[in-house]
This record gives sequence, C-alpha cells and structure tokens, in this order.
Amino acid sequence: MAASSHLVPFSMFTSQSSPSSSSTCFSTPRAVAAFQFRGPQPSLNNRRRQCFSCLAVVSGSTIVPDDSTKERVATKREVPDTEEPDASESLDGHKMIRVCDKLIDVFMVDKPTPTDWRRLLAFSKEWDNIRPHFYKRCQDRADTESDSGMKHKLLRLRRKLKEIDDDVVRHNELLHVIRNAPSEMSEIVSRRRKDFTKEFFVHLHTVAESYYDDPAEQDAIAKIGNMCLAAVQTYDTATESIEALNAAELKFQDIINSPSLAVACRKIDSLAEKNQLDSALVLMITKAWSAAKDSNMMKDEVKDILYHLYMTSRGNLQRLMPKEIRILKYVLTINDPEERLEALRDAFTPGEELEGKDVDCLYTTPVELHTWIKTVVDAYHFSREGTLLKEARDLMNPRMIQKLEEIKKIVEDKFM
Repeated sequence: MAASSHLVPFSMFTSQSSPSSSSTCFSTPRAVAAFQFRGPQPSLNNRRRQCFSCLAVVSGSTIVPDDSTKERVATKREVPDTEEPDASESLDGHKMIRVCDKLIDVFMVDKPTPTDWRRLLAFSKEWDNIRPHFYKRCQDRADTESDSGMKHKLLRLRRKLKEIDDDVVRHNELLHVIRNAPSEMSEIVSRRRKDFTKEFFVHLHTVAESYYDDPAEQDAIAKIGNMCLAAVQTYDTATESIEALNAAELKFQDIINSPSLAVACRKIDSLAEKNQLDSALVLMITKAWSAAKDSNMMKDEVKDILYHLYMTSRGNLQRLMPKEIRILKYVLTINDPEERLEALRDAFTPGEELEGKDVDCLYTTPVELHTWIKTVVDAYHFSREGTLLKEARDLMNPRMIQKLEEIKKIVEDKFM
C-alpha cells in the first residue's frame, strides 16, 4: 500500500509483440497489482513507430491505432497519392492547414474519446511538429465559425486535447529521464514518485504497443516498466514502514504518558477494539519491556508498569488473530495423542465463547479448522508463505508441518 499522497499503479500489463494480441485493461487495487514486463536492456534508438502522419493525412488516408489491436487502422478516401514524395519532405502552410483539418475530423468524429486521443498522441511520430499548428487551427476555425455548437466543440477539443497532450509530454519526459539513467531508477522514484501514476503506466503500455512491429524495442520498453514497478514498490514499502513506525511511536508515547496504569491499559484495549493495535506498536512495547527487565538503572515500579503494558498488548494482539489459528497453536502444544483428540472434540463442541485473561474458550467447525490446516500445509509445500496471514507464518517449519498433517488426518478421519 502507498503513502496516502502517492498514486499507485493498480494493474498489470505485458509487452506484446503481435498485432493480434488484445490490449490489457486496468483493474483495482493497493494493492498492488503487479505489472509484468519482459525484454532486454532498452535501446536508446528512436525507432520509427506506426502512427498517423502528415503524409497519410495529406494523401487522403488517416492512419490511427485501434484499441483492440495496437496497429494501423486506415480510414481511406479514394484520393490519388500523387503528392507522397514531396509531402514527406516538407509541408507548406496550406498543406499543414489540410493536415490539421483532417486531424480535427479524426479527433471529433473517428476517435472522439480521451482514451483514443492518448493512444493517437502516443503512437504519433510527427505530433511534435503538428502541435502548434493544430491548436492554432482549432482557434482560427472557432473564431470564424458561425455555428455556436460547432464553435463550442472546436474550443472544447482544443482545451481537452491540450490537457491530455500536456500529460503525454510529461510522461514522455519522465520516460526519457529513465532511459538516459536506468541505473539511477531508485533516485528518480524518490524524487518524482508522484509522477509514477496509473496514467504513466498506461502510457508506457501504449508506447510499447506502438512498437508492435519491432519486438526488440517493445521488449525494451516493457523492461523499463518492470524496472519502474520494482522501484516504486520498494519505495512505497519503505515509506509505509517509516510511516507505520512514526504512527506507532505516537501511540506508544500517548500510552506511556497516561496518568495511571489502568488508563494506559484501557488505551491499549481501545486500540485493539478499533483494530489499530498493529504489530509495530506491540514490537515497540515489547522492546521497552525487554530493555527494562534487564536493566539495573530502572525502578521496579517502572518495570512492573512496562510488564503490564506488554502483557495487555500481547493478549489483545492474540485476540485479533483468527480463532482457528489460536486453536491450532494450542492443539500443537499437546503431545499426547489422547489429549490432542480430546482438545479437538472440545474445539468442535458448540458453546459460549469466552475470552479471559489467562484462558480462552473458543470453538469452530471441523471444516473451518481443516481449511486452515490445508492452507498452511499447502503454502509450505508450494512455497507460498506470502499468501498467509502473518499470524500463521510461524507455523511454517518442518516440525510444525508434520504435526499439522497429523492433526489434519485426525480431523478427516474422526470429524469429517
């Protein structure tokens, strides 16, 4: 999860080298979605992309990328291409006006959505040259337009496209910085984390798509995306850890500054009830108690206070643990087979659940307990520790797994 001020990428996309591949949609979350890229070290060559061009527009064909295929889709009119050789070298004022008028039609009719516009600009290799003329042409046509509806559409197109164009320019600038200094990725992320938005990664995906006929360059862009994602995730994790420690320290200071031990314990209980008694705070209290009990410089009264705070926080943290994990941990402490079987019978006997200071009375169903055992055992065998709740990860050692498999068999044979 990212600092609250961070915009975190929410989806996965993969570089694709085939024109028939389908484009990937974005889905939510912090989670984080992971992006998957592949490919060799990025090349700095500015290879030609498939895109709409001045030449195509002047000759009567408007080349635009399609959402589903990442390739050229031509909207052709039957006009002879007699001007191709000269038009590719230079465009005079009249030709540029024709280009801009054609593009206005494309943006307003053929490809009218902001998503289309982003793709068109990302695919284009000539937009940098067209840009100033295009916005001027939109304004000129709006100034001379007698139809108020069309005037509004032209001004809106100019304004909205400029906003998207500015975004694309910013994304391209960031991509340029990364490609020039890939070894400084961590520093770039720390300086410009706010620029690594969902829109940036969508743009990166689109740029990769634009090289559909150049797999090497497409994979190079894809690898940049992988590097970006890894650096962003590392930065966010570190930031979250720092913020968690800062928040835990504030809570700890508030508890320590309580007027009495009873008030301090009530504060811990209150945090637990609100699900705000996190592991960072408990670790802080544990370290304080550990340092105090071995110190000759602290009064016994202080040690007693820290001990009570430690026990209160520990008890509350345990109560936040799923009850099936708590039952499992208790059953695992029993070595005698008969006592273990009896403990399981008690756990599966419905009754009033009580959570006391020293003893908890909990019950569950054989199916629920079996599900948790299977989850832990499967995670161990398939090396998926990261999929478990952190409270269950201390069960992930060979000796415990062997015992869990024994309990699993007992549950299957005796209770299911």
